[in-house]
Amino acid sequence: MKLPAGRVEGFLRRPDAEIRAILLYGPDAGLVRERADTLARHICPELRDPFRVADLTAAAVTADPARLYDEAAQISLMGGRRVVRVRDAGDSLATLFSRFLADAAGDALIVVEAGDLPGRSSLRRVFDDAAIAAAIGCYPDNARDLAGVIRDSFAAHRITPTRDAIDYLVGHLGGDRLLTRAELEKLSLYAGDGGRLDLDDVRAVLSDSAGLSVDDALMAAAEGDAAALDRALARVFQEGESAVSVIRALLRHLQRLHLLALRVASGTSPDEAVRGARPPIFFKQQDSYRRQLNRWSEPRLRRALDRIAEAEFRMKLTGFPAETICREAMLGIAASVTATQRNSSR
Repeated sequence: MKLPAGRVEGFLRRPDAEIRAILLYGPDAGLVRERADTLARHICPELRDPFRVADLTAAAVTADPARLYDEAAQISLMGGRRVVRVRDAGDSLATLFSRFLADAAGDALIVVEAGDLPGRSSLRRVFDDAAIAAAIGCYPDNARDLAGVIRDSFAAHRITPTRDAIDYLVGHLGGDRLLTRAELEKLSLYAGDGGRLDLDDVRAVLSDSAGLSVDDALMAAAEGDAAALDRALARVFQEGESAVSVIRALLRHLQRLHLLALRVASGTSPDEAVRGARPPIFFKQQDSYRRQLNRWSEPRLRRALDRIAEAEFRMKLTGFPAETICREAMLGIAASVTATQRNSSR
């Protein structure tokens, strides 16, 4: 069953009783895991219960296909319905799940976690076409949804954030739901139940985040500093950040820079554009933004946005390593800045 976007939240709160298997896929690995946990807890609140929860990898199921049927048909010794989780799934499991869903054994709920599957994915098609299955895409939060996650997280601790604090968080979180939750929990511990958070508090707490390595890479690319970009990307990938999340972060950065460039093109000075940006630009990055606005024109930013969108497209549809495509695209952006500066100085 192909689940419409408008039904996803309701389905997660109350899954349809006739659904036996659910595929969760998409670029936001944290949201995939969070939703998988939510669905599993509908069946078994204690996810570490060895009698009611089976945790399998795609490799294990591939090596022994009968394992999926055995786990799905098994009856818990302690009573209650069981959950079978399959992690790291991909199109190689499409045939197995097609056969399973045609004649599903037992009554266990099968929760399948996958990465960013393309539209032509055979695994997605199997879950979309089966009447007793559902496929749910998990994509990075947009600004509105992220603001809701932030407010709900703070409300659970009776914490009152200022508007500037929320705006700043919306601008610096959102690439991965689990990382977002971790940062919000850190802020909640800092403020304490019933506390308050202003912009300075948020900046102070987030300033030691590993995500700053990604920010370093974005600033270096947009300023045309290829050497600093290469160093930052090395740290980013060493820390385990995915190439897709980095390229999407660059896309968001260039979109924001484009909005500021439009203001400059209409007569606002770069300094005024930076100071008036909403959400506010972190004070340590304001000088970098001013330099970027002096080096980029609005038409060139439009072309750069197309280039980065094409890079993300290539990550999904070609067999080239995602990190290679990411490095090539970002170094290309940096090189275009250098070439423009060189031409303007002649």
